[in-house]
Amino acid sequence: MRAGLIAPCGMNCRLCIAYSRARNPCPGCGGAGTCKPKTRAFCRIKTCEKMVKGRFAYCFSCDTFPCAGLLHLDERYRKKYGMSMIENLSLIRASGIRLFLRREQEKWACPRCGELLCVHTPRCLSCEYSWR
Repeated sequence: MRAGLIAPCGMNCRLCIAYSRARNPCPGCGGAGTCKPKTRAFCRIKTCEKMVKGRFAYCFSCDTFPCAGLLHLDERYRKKYGMSMIENLSLIRASGIRLFLRREQEKWACPRCGELLCVHTPRCLSCEYSWR
């Protein structure tokens, strides 16, 4: 897991179904590429004026953290996928990116095969273990 795969909003792109797909994988929110889904290429959070002008790596550096857009995204991900972007960002801010990445590696490892799980699907993409 690499720090470059943590999006400004706190999403761990390594856990995204678009990143994991075999055909035309997304390079992550921070990566370049034309194979990104439109929601990642034109993301309101990573292209927000404060983010661009302030050249922030993460939303927690902004004076309006958490903004309405991030709150909405966080609520949706908590309900649908059991993941919180705001919690991720708070952990990064408090402990640093390296410790956050180590925690993510442990938290999202499949208990059966050890491969990383995908936040968007309730089964391991490697061994079919059902985790929800």
